[in-house]
Amino acid sequence: MKHAAMKHIVLAISLALGSGCAVAADLGAAAMTAGSQREVIEQAAEIIQARYVDPAAGRKLAAEIRREAKAEAFKRDSEPAAFAQALTMELRKLSGDGHFRINYSADLVPPPDAQAADQYEEDDDSWAGPAVNYGFESVRRIDDNIGYLDLRVFAPTRTAADMMQSAMTLLAQSKVLIIDLRNNGGGESDMGLLLAAYLLDKSVEMSATYDRPSNRLTRATTPGWVPGRRFGGTKPVFVLISHKTFSAAEAFAYDLQAMKRVTVVGETSGGGAHPYERRRLTDHFLIKLPEMRSINPLTGTDWQGVGVKPDVPTPPDQAYDKALELAHAALAKHAKPDEKPAR
Repeated sequence: MKHAAMKHIVLAISLALGSGCAVAADLGAAAMTAGSQREVIEQAAEIIQARYVDPAAGRKLAAEIRREAKAEAFKRDSEPAAFAQALTMELRKLSGDGHFRINYSADLVPPPDAQAADQYEEDDDSWAGPAVNYGFESVRRIDDNIGYLDLRVFAPTRTAADMMQSAMTLLAQSKVLIIDLRNNGGGESDMGLLLAAYLLDKSVEMSATYDRPSNRLTRATTPGWVPGRRFGGTKPVFVLISHKTFSAAEAFAYDLQAMKRVTVVGETSGGGAHPYERRRLTDHFLIKLPEMRSINPLTGTDWQGVGVKPDVPTPPDQAYDKALELAHAALAKHAKPDEKPAR
């Protein structure tokens, strides 16, 4: 009987603890008042005005969302996640900057820690981990020894450099390469630099990053050495893009297009050239704030708001077939007299 009684006590304690956790979670997710919405918006306005990459646009944006907060424009979006989404869409609409995002967290967001530079970074596995094969959707050889890489995200090199090495070593023997970024929304720039290095014969300067808060320009170059085998800097490469192609994926296409290393096929990309940092707003809200801009060493500018323009404009659903056609044409052009590419 003692054991039975103890089980009941343990069960009661467990239920109580569980209820407490539920209450805490519910408190975090409780409907927001106009005052709590104004607090989030005011914090967002302050940090946007102080740190957004375009100072004039930042001041204007801050003033506009303060006006909307005063008018209780988000009153209907009282559920925290819905409010975060509504404020995100409003910031993007007003700024034209697709990197803006407001995130709601049911867990408490800790105050900034001066010792933790990446304190608010997302878990890599949540967006570029094993569940999506680190972005490597397909790696294969097509007829006529044409290589094909369908890459859906640029995962961090610290977690997926070995995947890139394996993929590019398999593709290095191809005579032509098609890199499909039509469904790639971006990710980490270091993976873009690594992929670019496999398509070049030496280290090359890519787009630099200007950070407004620190007023610093950080230059970026492709690695001089890569693990595995290089595809090399002379064989034809076709990069497929669409309006979904964004951020780091655009940087890869834009930089290699500028140096005339690749032919871009598809439709104009999304137009996001402002890298962001995650900043705390309140106990349950963070902002992804575009604080930087990309500057290409050859063009002196970037693709913000205008997107990467394809060399061969093609509807996205036809871009693969078009690239395959171009690949066969390139093979035929460079074939030796006794070689005839199979069709």
